[in-house]
Amino acid sequence: MPYKQQQSKQQVTRGILYLVGTPIGNLEDMVPRALKILQSVALVAAEDTRRAASLLEHFGLRPRLISCHDHNEEEIARQLIPKLLAGEDIALVSDAGMPLISDPGYRLVAMARAEGIEVCPIPGPCAAIMALCASGLPTDRFLFLGFAPAKRSARKIWFANVSQGRDTIVYYESPHRILESLQDAALAFGIERRAMLARELTKKFESWYGGTLGELVELYSTDGDHHKGEMVMVVEGYRGAEIVAERDEVVKLMTGLIPEVGIKRASVIAAALSGQKKSYCYQVGLELEVSSAD
Repeated sequence: MPYKQQQSKQQVTRGILYLVGTPIGNLEDMVPRALKILQSVALVAAEDTRRAASLLEHFGLRPRLISCHDHNEEEIARQLIPKLLAGEDIALVSDAGMPLISDPGYRLVAMARAEGIEVCPIPGPCAAIMALCASGLPTDRFLFLGFAPAKRSARKIWFANVSQGRDTIVYYESPHRILESLQDAALAFGIERRAMLARELTKKFESWYGGTLGELVELYSTDGDHHKGEMVMVVEGYRGAEIVAERDEVVKLMTGLIPEVGIKRASVIAAALSGQKKSYCYQVGLELEVSSAD
């Protein structure tokens, strides 16, 4: 049965469940509205109460805390719903970023919605969205997958299932298995698929590594300094048909130009006309010369 967020007159005494975004690294990203809510609520449900306490104390806040994580969420939700129904406002925070994004909270929100309790998100940082926006890859359509599977066999299947989708792919990866994960991604998507790896977002050692998956595999195979920190991967969507069309255009240009101006000059002209790299046009020209010689 459909429901609407606005409370009726008979429900004005019910509390509000706030989903409060918190910084993913830089504490200056904490927004004033979030601080105001956390100061006013009766209780804060936190994925890790120790981390939450440390964050809140930094801002001079000492609210009541209750642990709400993957293993006890349903039980805690059953404790919190009566409090909300009785008029207490409660805030839910995760260890970092927006609650529920690869973090606990779904069951609590679902129960609150079922009871007609108002659920109010308070915007904050989200590593997946930040990485996507700054990746240089298409943002009009994207698929967020959460954390990649830890087991390699499952991860290979996971990648294979989305390898032909046209949406930009965003997922989280653990630093201790990043090289294996990149190798598996390159195998599933192809070494020429463009990607961006964002590491330690908003923190002191924030880093961005872009290129093809093949280039990222090479980077992480030779430099161990990058194997630290929290990581977000952004991978280009499938462009098979588009790539074929682009190559066909270059082939047509190079076929007509090479007899007139030679392969080097043809590569320069074809690159300017097609928008492709000169090196790519030159490679196509070499392939054309080999095939014509055969």
